[in-house]
Amino acid sequence: MPLQHHPLVKEFPEHRDAIHRLKMDNAHFQRLMEEYEALDKQIFRIEDGSEPSDDAHLEQLKRQRLALKDELYALLQTASR
Repeated sequence: MPLQHHPLVKEFPEHRDAIHRLKMDNAHFQRLMEEYEALDKQIFRIEDGSEPSDDAHLEQLKRQRLALKDELYALLQTASR
């Protein structure tokens, strides 16, 4: 399976406009999104071998990314109402 980044607009294409709006208008959303994107990039570097890590650390990072994604999705759901 090819390695992939997981940007929010790819994960939630139906919320593209809300992602953009919240990124511009909501400092909390923007901070969470920046943290999500940094984790996603770090995970990608580990998976492609550019950054060393053990499996336990990689799994921890993936759990953190998933928790952030869940929080961001909840904010998107609220903004879409």
